[in-house]
Amino acid sequence: MELWYTEEHTPDVRMSIRVERQYLSKQSRYQRIDVFASKEFGRFLTLDGLMMLTEKDEYIYHDMIVHVAMATNPDIRQVLVIGAGDGGSVRELTRYDGVERIDMVEIDKEVVDACRQYLPQTACKLDDPRVRIFYEDGLKYIRRRENEYDLIIVDSTDPFGPGEGLFTKEFYGNCYKALCADGILVNQHECSYYEAYAQNMRRAHKRISELFPVCRVYQAHIPTYPSGHWLFGFASKKFDPLQADTARWEALGLHTKYYNTDIHRGCFALPTYVKEQLENADE
Repeated sequence: MELWYTEEHTPDVRMSIRVERQYLSKQSRYQRIDVFASKEFGRFLTLDGLMMLTEKDEYIYHDMIVHVAMATNPDIRQVLVIGAGDGGSVRELTRYDGVERIDMVEIDKEVVDACRQYLPQTACKLDDPRVRIFYEDGLKYIRRRENEYDLIIVDSTDPFGPGEGLFTKEFYGNCYKALCADGILVNQHECSYYEAYAQNMRRAHKRISELFPVCRVYQAHIPTYPSGHWLFGFASKKFDPLQADTARWEALGLHTKYYNTDIHRGCFALPTYVKEQLENADE
């Protein structure tokens, strides 16, 4: 008998992966957590039946949510990561010797525990001495912070369930307050191809652009995410990623599997239909 994981991207579109083994299935206080093994994508994590990461393509997401900002301002020292219970964003941040502190706020400790046990590929740096993990609601945590971080990465689930509050105007306003004078905010910005996702993307973009003088959107191809075309938001009080001195990042000598400085420039070149969605975000 064959077993398949199937995710509904729209009422008319589904994506399936043949499963070789299920390592974990449990209900935490906040969500259902499943870890599977597959031949094509290796082990993968789902929350409430939605794909979070696979061993095969997680590097794309984590490269792009971290290194674009780090190349824009290599002097980043204090970082806050909200969500990211799998540890992949933290793993990439720990590669920078100049980063002094990484605060990770994850509401569900059981996600972190599952990833430590079954997905060490991403969770391998959670015990780095620069990392502090806070198991609490990111929305509540950020309210108490002011002028504290050089970079905030919002590595959240989709805008419902535990991640719903991380797409609100209040949350983005508190992120602005928690950032230093030249701080950067990066968030996963959803998919633009399917309308339900595109609505969330436009809503997030509108709210962020009302707060930050620099507000851009960039893209990556992530095969296991809906449509494969995924967006990220870049917002800053000062730094424009298209004006970045990327030679400083190249001088660090980091080897990345997806990100490079050509991608840094090219990922901001958006398809026309995405530009039009962003321009019409008020509608």
